[in-house]
Formats: sequence, structure tokens, C-alpha cells
Amino acid sequence: MSRVLDLAELSGRCIVIGEIAQAHDGSLGFAHAYIDAVADAGADAVKFQTHIAHAESTPGEPWRIKFSRQDESRFDYWRRMEFTEDQWHGLKRHADERELMFLSSPFSDEAVELLERVGVAAWKVASGEVRNPVLLRRLAQTGRPVLVSSGMSSYQDLEKAVDCVRDSGGEVALFQCTSSYPTPPEMVGLNVLGELRERFGCHVGLSDHSGTVYPGLAAATLGASLLEVHVTMSREMFGPDVVASITTDELRTLVDGVKAISRMRGNPVDKDAVARDMSQMRETFGRSLFVRGDLPAGHTLGASDIALKKPGNGIPAEQRDAYIGRVLARDLATDHLLSDSDLQPTGDNQ
Repeated sequence: MSRVLDLAELSGRCIVIGEIAQAHDGSLGFAHAYIDAVADAGADAVKFQTHIAHAESTPGEPWRIKFSRQDESRFDYWRRMEFTEDQWHGLKRHADERELMFLSSPFSDEAVELLERVGVAAWKVASGEVRNPVLLRRLAQTGRPVLVSSGMSSYQDLEKAVDCVRDSGGEVALFQCTSSYPTPPEMVGLNVLGELRERFGCHVGLSDHSGTVYPGLAAATLGASLLEVHVTMSREMFGPDVVASITTDELRTLVDGVKAISRMRGNPVDKDAVARDMSQMRETFGRSLFVRGDLPAGHTLGASDIALKKPGNGIPAEQRDAYIGRVLARDLATDHLLSDSDLQPTGDNQ
């Protein structure tokens, strides 16, 4: 069954999205393999990018980076990344079978039309499309949530984009994102998560290009509702996003970590209640007052006569000073657990 992202159900959750982008390198078989790998890692959604070369680009588009020995131009690369509509339907069915939400970023009106026929759980707006109100209005009017990446945007840009989506009747969520590949730690911008939430009153997430699991785990701890990470089968794979991706094995680690963090955040701890529950353990690991050597009746205890040893089922260590100067009522042997019955009443002390 097709899954749809309901933003109202995100409170207390962190949805993990495995971003395939062009990691499939134009191979339909690889694209399907990535769906299985993302599902096996336990992620909630798989995301692609839908490029239709003639609809979004021209042969004169410059390379972001010159990485391909196979393609003469960026336009040629986009054309090689295209799938047919039937192939997109097949990818969507596969994601449904694996109980993954299916997402794909459109980069043209034609891509939007195609994906509407295929069906997506939500719309993901790439960072470079934030200043494209025509696209934003079109997506918002479909009734599906619009998830906006902010990697190239100022707050003014985002305000216009959010207003555009909301004025068109759409729901919006925002991703902190830095369009640097890979993103160094000092540019991740974890502080922006709270700023976005406060400014726009919406769910926020992190679209991470660091190539590590650390920013995602930190974002989940800070209450991010959405987490998108680029995924590769191996760092030896070919493609422009490999350097900013985590492996599918690392994706499983990230998913497990996010789930654990969700449980931690959803279960606040009462320290006093825990201490009560740990009373037996406190006795086991705590310390009590013991006699350090053989001592005769009538001896006045000094600090050197009292040892602090386990277990903690006698007079607590923190009361030691109150027993210095007390007088023994009987002979005591080394390592005897001191008790009040071993001591003369305080009124009898000389």
C-alpha cells in the first residue's frame, strides 16, 4: 500500500529518508537495489530525483564538477539519468512493497506531472528550487506536504517560499541544509533547526551532506522531525554525490541511533524514582563504616580507625565525621561493620 507522509503524525518522531539522488547512475537495476538496501537498513522513506533533461536544462549547462568520463555535458548526464514513466511506476511499486514512503524531487513541470501519476508521499524541493514560486505553487496545490531544503537560501528567500506554499493551501516543512559536498562540521548549522522552528512554526529537519552519521544523530537529539541523508553502496562507487554520502551499512547505524534517541527523548527520567528503584544496587556499590583494625572497648574512634568499604548496608560513608570521637562499648575486630550498638551512648563519652 502506498504510504503518504502525514506531518501531523511527526510529533516525537524522526523520519529517516535515504536519498538515492543519482547514485543509481542511470541503472534501473541499481535503483531497485537501493530501494532494498534502504528498506533493509530500516529507513522510513526512499528518495530519488526526477530529471527530464529537455525540460529542465540545456546543452550549455556547466558541470557542477567534472567527474564523468562517460558524458560530454551536464545535459547528457541528466538525459542518462532519466527513467521512463513505466520504470518510475515500477520503482514506486517496489518501495510500496518494502513499506517505504516514496519520494522524488521534481526539477520541471513535466517531472511534477509524471510524479503525480506515479504518486509520491510528499514533495521534496531541492535547494536550488526554493526561488521558483511557479514550482512551489504547483506542488502546494496537489495537497501533498511540501518539504523544502534551504541549502542556498537566506531567511528572506525562505519566508517567500513558505508564504508561497501556505498561500497556495499547502503544508510545509523545512530542512536545514548546506549545499557543500561534503559539508564540514562547522557548516552543518545545527543551530538553524531551532531558528527555523521558531520563525516558521513548522516541522524541521536536516538534509545532511557531511558523509557521516554524526550530524543526523545530533539533529535527532535536538528534536528534528525529518532526516535526509545521501546513500551509497560503497565509497568506491561512481558519481558526484558519493563523497557526501553514507554507506548503506552506516544508514542502518543511523536508523538504529535515531530510534534509540527517540526512545530517550520520549521517556524523561525521574532521578528520585530511579534512586528508589536502585536501592538494592546502592547497597551493593555503596560504602559503610568499618573498623580498620582490632580495637578494645573504651577506645575513642579517630579518623584513622574508620575505613569506608563495601557493601553499603551499614552506617553510610557520608556520616563518618559524626562517629569520630565516639567511644566503643565492646571489643571490635578488623573489618567489623560498625553499628550504633557497638558504641557507648553519646552522653557517656568523656
